[in-house]
Amino acid sequence: QVQLVESGGGLVQAGDSLRLSCAASGRTFSMYAMGWFRQAPGKEREFVAAITRSGSSTVYADSVKGRFTISRDNAKNTVYLQMNSLKPEDTAVYYCARSFRGAVATLTGEYDYWGQGTQVAVSS
Repeated sequence: QVQLVESGGGLVQAGDSLRLSCAASGRTFSMYAMGWFRQAPGKEREFVAAITRSGSSTVYADSVKGRFTISRDNAKNTVYLQMNSLKPEDTAVYYCARSFRGAVATLTGEYDYWGQGTQVAVSS
């Protein structure tokens, strides 16, 4: 069983930055791609960013491209999401997830383990 624990969320002002972390249990972290998703109130969960198992390739949603950066440290079993130039529309619960693929994955159905989420709120 894999456990994912997110941290780093909070309340910030527009233009500020936050860094989310997701710590994973188990010994197989480096074998799988990881991703970040978010869900705003009343909306469906949406893809934010994903990274391959080696960290050599990343993909982003158009809405965050150029502002967010996903990275991972396989030695620490941790994936990060650096969020800069935050906007009120970035307000959501952010979830990290483990894909059952090694390549980047953008669909929720390509992920088999999910964290409990961390709240990010951006005021204008």
